[in-house]
Amino acid sequence: MSRPLAFRESIQLNSKIFQIFLLAAGSAAVLALSGCGNSEGTAAKPVAENRAGANPSHADNPSEKPAPEGARDHADEKRLALSPEELATAGIKVEELRMQSLVDQVVLTATIRANQDRIAHVAPRVSARITEVRARLGDTVVKGQALAFLDSIELGEAHSVYQQAKSHFSLASSDFERAQKLKAEDIIPEKDYLRARSEYEKAKASLRAADDKLQLLDVAHRESETGPASVFPLKAPFAGTVIEKDAVLGELAQPDKSLFTVADLSTLWIEANLFEKDLGRVRVGAPATVTVGAYPDEIFKGKLTYISSTVDKESRAVQARVEVPNTGGRLKPEMFATASIDTAATSKALTLPQEAVLLVNGQAIAFVQEGGGFEPRPVDIGEKVGSRVIVRGGIKEGERVVVAGAYALKARMLKSQIGDAH
Repeated sequence: MSRPLAFRESIQLNSKIFQIFLLAAGSAAVLALSGCGNSEGTAAKPVAENRAGANPSHADNPSEKPAPEGARDHADEKRLALSPEELATAGIKVEELRMQSLVDQVVLTATIRANQDRIAHVAPRVSARITEVRARLGDTVVKGQALAFLDSIELGEAHSVYQQAKSHFSLASSDFERAQKLKAEDIIPEKDYLRARSEYEKAKASLRAADDKLQLLDVAHRESETGPASVFPLKAPFAGTVIEKDAVLGELAQPDKSLFTVADLSTLWIEANLFEKDLGRVRVGAPATVTVGAYPDEIFKGKLTYISSTVDKESRAVQARVEVPNTGGRLKPEMFATASIDTAATSKALTLPQEAVLLVNGQAIAFVQEGGGFEPRPVDIGEKVGSRVIVRGGIKEGERVVVAGAYALKARMLKSQIGDAH
């Protein structure tokens, strides 16, 4: 009897627990539904108010579409207005954009080289020790200027032989003149006369040989000695600049080792590779312009002087050379350069000065005069043509563009953007 009673009590307990669980679940559901209803009510009311009051005119006339917010004043907000005093201070100048005739050019990447027709490696013709160095690297020298002095044992010996040959020739010459006079008066026999003549000829030949030896050693003959006969100067062959110097005081110089390199840098070679597709577009003698990164706003004018007769089998390019006067020595050998060679073809394009195009956040812009102010306009730019750049898009012909003082406008624009951000 006890087991059925315990079983019934267990069932009653489980039933009460189940009823409590159902009651709790129902309460949670009611609370959730009431919360959802409140959130919808609070959200719906502002939306309804916005729909009714955001644009009263549109509400009255649903068929009319409103303009995008801020579209009407967007251009005016970007436009910069300056007073006449500010325009004068900034130095702003405006130019009307027009089509211009341009000479078609072949643009090549090049390297500046010294004029190989005007460069010399200066070395002695005989082994000698360097006793004095007068020229320094970068010095400008004139033709015949002593770059260094050297002392050569071989030269000293050659000079001694020359002096001996000179003395012997002088004595033999005097004897021969006396023999000629005596022979004319029949005072001496024929054999004495012939002996004197032979000695004269031998002395003359010896002097010529000694003289040739000194000439081979590249030394000027000195009638009166003011120093050691073995010391000689190493001279500049022409006017130029010392671009290399290997002379060290006390070292032994050899004929096969250059001590100085002198180059005439008044004219430089601009060497570039001309591709096969461009060979028919250029000719020797065509005008060319050269620009370098060191002077981006400066143009150096020259002409095409050489086109190689062979094509490089690896690069498939032909070596070309432009010669440029180096007034003032501004260009330096081994600089990288850009050479633009004129062709016979011409074209028309819109161009602006390079200073009129600025970069803002990586985008090229120009300032266009419009509506009493200056509007920054994104532009699509092309190749550089001298000091100008081709405009492919963004500005139309006839529009007035700022060509001077654009940096002042850019600074003003960035300042206003910073102020708006704060």
